[in-house]
Amino acid sequence: MPIPRTSPEAIHERRWQILGVLILSLLVVVLDTSILNVALKTLAEPAPKGLGASQSQLEWATNSYTLAFAGLLFTWGILGDRLGRKRILLGGMLAFGLSSVLCAFAASPDELIAFRALMGISGAAVLPSTLSIISNVFDPAERAKAIGIWAGAVGLAIAIGPVTGGLLLAHFWWGSVFFVNVPIVAIAIALMTRLVPDSRNPEPGRLDPVGVLLSIAGISVIVFGIIRGGDVGWGAPSALAPLAGGVALLGAFIAWERRFPSPILDIGLFRSRRFSGAVGIILLIFCGYMGLLFAVSFYFQAARDYTPLHTGALLLPLAAGQMIFASQSSRLIDRFGPRALVSTGMALMVVTYLYYTQAGAHSPLLPLELILFLQGVAVGITMPPVTTAVVASVPRQKAGAASAINNTSRQVGGALGVAVLGAIVSSAYRAGIRPHLTSVLGHHQHALDTASSSIAATLSFAAHAGQVGHALVAPAVASYIHAMHEAAIAAVAIGAIGVIVAATLLPRRAPAPAPAAAPPAPAEALEPAVSR
Repeated sequence: MPIPRTSPEAIHERRWQILGVLILSLLVVVLDTSILNVALKTLAEPAPKGLGASQSQLEWATNSYTLAFAGLLFTWGILGDRLGRKRILLGGMLAFGLSSVLCAFAASPDELIAFRALMGISGAAVLPSTLSIISNVFDPAERAKAIGIWAGAVGLAIAIGPVTGGLLLAHFWWGSVFFVNVPIVAIAIALMTRLVPDSRNPEPGRLDPVGVLLSIAGISVIVFGIIRGGDVGWGAPSALAPLAGGVALLGAFIAWERRFPSPILDIGLFRSRRFSGAVGIILLIFCGYMGLLFAVSFYFQAARDYTPLHTGALLLPLAAGQMIFASQSSRLIDRFGPRALVSTGMALMVVTYLYYTQAGAHSPLLPLELILFLQGVAVGITMPPVTTAVVASVPRQKAGAASAINNTSRQVGGALGVAVLGAIVSSAYRAGIRPHLTSVLGHHQHALDTASSSIAATLSFAAHAGQVGHALVAPAVASYIHAMHEAAIAAVAIGAIGVIVAATLLPRRAPAPAPAAAPPAPAEALEPAVSR
């Protein structure tokens, strides 16, 4: 008699196939967070080649995705626990594919911004579902290895985004960086329908709409404040107000969750040094990593005049280091323990960030490629143990909530890094280039503000200013490299804090996963949701 496909035995037999399908869905969502970077310059060009987007519109084409994505990660994770993780995953993938089509054929920058927000909403449904399904499909003995592969896939997607974008832009129109998602989404949905089991929390408790709304509002407003701070400066009222408001909303969320009988988030988890330390390290990793990656991408394209495709190829060692070592992380955890492994990884990040404080316009590529590989190694050996620590801190029934916390900390960290390090780069660059622009433009404030807003804006002005403009190229490159050095110093400080957190809060040895509140039989945790 054949074993039913929904039985725990059949699910266990195809667990690695399930992981492969989940990684495919993960790749398309995470890749989209980095693929747009190389298309920004094209989108700024007039139609028909681009959309004629302004600098502000380009920023919001990126930020609208980040804002919606970060704000809804936690909510989608909770809904997956309650409604069924496979159902949320399939719905998110379908919506992601449809919104990708809308982005590809957007007729104006404002349409693109709106459709990117839709992509962020749907992508937020996919990411926590993948990790929570992994937590339910794999038993504790193999979970660390599976999460290591999952974390390696995240790094791969971030690193190959620029390569993919460069290849597409070399042969197709700008919308191809979005339309490429459609066939991948179609394949992933077909495979998920057949292979991926459904699971949910069998005892979800009462609905908590107030907690859901407060979590969405708090996270979204804080991320908006972070983005705004990067645009206008951290002391500006338009940045301080949303930051203060977001903190107040999250404070109200915590107060509500403490009193509600069936909270969506167990606030007591943060009393655990292991849990709080792991969440904090995830935020610090992506704060330095994503912030500096953004600056380095512009360094290759603007300061060294490489094409988007060449830039993407130069970033491949980053993906290689992360993939190789993330997949081996479970062995390293068993041998050295989380504290030593994560502390070493964070220290290695600090070393790589220090190199960027010395990189110049003509630095040899071989050492730079080695640094990028080591940076990937550092992320590869730190992300799996801290992700495992977060997931193992909660019962399997609440895996969606744990994975959502993990992914929210990563998104908030990435947004914070891009905003803070981006603000450092912008401020330092403007201070360096404005005296040179003033000698050409005089004191015309609007023209000065436009031409000094970024190195891309300065080089665009220089290209249309004849011989006078040609004299601005060298100062622009020198100013940007100095600005990148300033951002790298900030990244070093962020990494150093991570070393301290890892050395003081993480355990020496990997503890056992948290037991379920009411331990179910194996079939209960993996039973198809439709049978309930």
